[in-house]
Amino acid sequence: MNYRTIVTVLSVLCVVSGFVYSETPGMIVLQRIEGPITLDGVMDEPGWKNIEPFPFIQHAPNFAAEPTERTAAFVAHDDEYLYLAGHLYDSEPSKILDATKQRDTQAAATDFFGIVIDSFCDKENGLAFFTTPTGLRWDATIANDGVTDRPDMPPFGLSWDTFWDVAVTRNKEGWFAEFRIPFSSLRFQDEEGRVTMGIIIWRWIARKNEIVVFPAISPDSGAWSMVKPSLSREVIMEEVHSKKPLYITPYALGGHGRAYELNDAETEYLRQNDPVFEAGLDIKYGISSNFTADITVNTDFAQVEADDVQVNLTRFSLFFPEKRRFFLERASTFEFRFGGPNLLFYSRRIGINEDTDELVRIYGGARLVGRVGGWDLGFLNMQTAKSEGIPSENFGIFRVRRRVFNPFSYVGGMITSRIGMDGRYNVAYGLDGIFRVFGDDYLTVNWAQTFENDAANEFLSLDPAKFRFNWERRTLKGFGYDLGISRAGEDYNPGMGFEMREDYIRFGDRLFYAWIPSAKSFLRLHQVFLRGYLTLQNSDSTTESAEFGPGWAFETNSGWGGSIQPKLYAEYLEENFELTDEVEVPPGEYTFYGVEGNLITPMGRTLSLMPNFKIGSFYDGWRISAGTFYFLNLSSTWQLSGFYEFNRVEFPDRDQEFTAHIARLKILATFTTKISASAFIQYNGAEDIVVANVRFRYNPREGNDFYIVYNHGVNTDRYRGLPHRPFTDNRAILIKYTYTFNVK
Repeated sequence: MNYRTIVTVLSVLCVVSGFVYSETPGMIVLQRIEGPITLDGVMDEPGWKNIEPFPFIQHAPNFAAEPTERTAAFVAHDDEYLYLAGHLYDSEPSKILDATKQRDTQAAATDFFGIVIDSFCDKENGLAFFTTPTGLRWDATIANDGVTDRPDMPPFGLSWDTFWDVAVTRNKEGWFAEFRIPFSSLRFQDEEGRVTMGIIIWRWIARKNEIVVFPAISPDSGAWSMVKPSLSREVIMEEVHSKKPLYITPYALGGHGRAYELNDAETEYLRQNDPVFEAGLDIKYGISSNFTADITVNTDFAQVEADDVQVNLTRFSLFFPEKRRFFLERASTFEFRFGGPNLLFYSRRIGINEDTDELVRIYGGARLVGRVGGWDLGFLNMQTAKSEGIPSENFGIFRVRRRVFNPFSYVGGMITSRIGMDGRYNVAYGLDGIFRVFGDDYLTVNWAQTFENDAANEFLSLDPAKFRFNWERRTLKGFGYDLGISRAGEDYNPGMGFEMREDYIRFGDRLFYAWIPSAKSFLRLHQVFLRGYLTLQNSDSTTESAEFGPGWAFETNSGWGGSIQPKLYAEYLEENFELTDEVEVPPGEYTFYGVEGNLITPMGRTLSLMPNFKIGSFYDGWRISAGTFYFLNLSSTWQLSGFYEFNRVEFPDRDQEFTAHIARLKILATFTTKISASAFIQYNGAEDIVVANVRFRYNPREGNDFYIVYNHGVNTDRYRGLPHRPFTDNRAILIKYTYTFNVK
């Protein structure tokens, strides 16, 4: 029997039974849906009649148990779209949680249903499409097989938005959803119209802290195992061809700003008025079935939410995550991680002045991502304007990766270049690999080297280089580990990256043993662990920093969770460590102790909290840090969330003390799935400032947005220095409109 005969037989069986398993174990052939589909949340069209539902089981809290609420999902396709429908029955429909209507809101206090698609079937990257009983659209990217450096943080890139639609209905039996995802929004490879993808479908029942899933994915693989592309079920679609979309999105921006700047003599603050009139353009084009190009002209990020204010009690720079959509879209293609926040490419180096934190105009740039054969390729180039203290600069990145040995192992490389118009340059190359050695054991290897003006630039020297070896067992059951060694030379300087330390060697990070009790236990899982690291100076191998301590973490079936860990710290200071202008720690060797912990209340409730604390000695003094995240879901229209933290540091022997409060409040009003307003108000007690970011958004359809943004900064202590500061530090109001032309 030849290939064409096999395809014909499979197609016939598909029509008869809805979907069938192919001769390849685990493969499912999806049925082609016939006739028009009206997207209304009701599966009453003839095309749905022969589609068989996928079977669901509990993922959590009791793996492999029957779902407590009946759930059915149906997947099919035609020439243009992938369709997903969900029958999400509920025995108590009045208790269904529907906390918000806002686009891309990730709230555990609302029910969810949707699909994760591994469109290239590469077992590492995925696209997620979800909705809630209010009918919101939630889409995201998933990278690195859902593994993050922060296990408590979701592995989603939420600033990725694409074109798709969903409709939801509700009745006395539960809620029901229909998704319509254009193939033009999914990049994939087809072989003469035959496409293989991976899918995971799951439902979150918030009030029960329950996840039901297809296929049967055990929680042993981690807290976010239900989104791991490597665990998806492969499906086949016949007579499907990738599309070449062309989207043209111009924008117009107008507004007015006012700020106060210290004069050259530093004797007074002068008011500056700044009217704003801007226009720009973004273009997205599917060059081929495997490549997408993005072009941006006069790039603007006026609508981006403000960064979270933080108090820094360390000797190192704070890391702020990227929030600008252009850099977050397909960001996984350009990832090159050395563990923690250390990156060979950190997109916030582009368009932000590192010395002043002010925005720098981006003239424009281009991005190209896709696949050639088994190679994943990414190219990015951006040009910025001259800014205070820095020249106009060009930023370039080239990234390549390829699967090797097995579906879960990769090798790759990256080149970055940062070239100033004044002749300064910084160039880096990196080589990396992730290898699934056996079972859940993975080995990660990284090497990078940098070159810049006024440096020796010796090829393959350890001085301008960094390497990392990391061995981990990705599991939540039994014995696990995450152990690594990394070293950065004295001249290693990634001009487009982020590096916390210089000239060091580091050992860490974690050993643990975890249990998943029986269904009769109130515990869903718990683990004991030993976590810590040791950092040595390369010059003389003396200890620069160390943290070490055992701990215990737990999660319950009802949604409670938490951890506690006593710690031993060691620090060596070669120079003064300044906390403020008045408080500093002198050079020397310090050993001190403390304990830290956190608690998580069930997230499927009206009010949920995440308190945390750190207490103990601190260098030659002591510290207390205590705070909590809070989430208050008043209705599907109104939500409040935020964070409060209290920090107190005292050094009695030197009669120095430091107190700082951090407070963040987010007020969100989602009047419909298309109209929302938000206010983000922050107080930083260390700097005595209040900053507010207020945004109104009207989003009638994907790619068409109207924003009104208001920013206001206030000095709460005007008299903390001379000259006295103005009450209003800055103020701006901006109006922005974007419209996308979909050129077929």
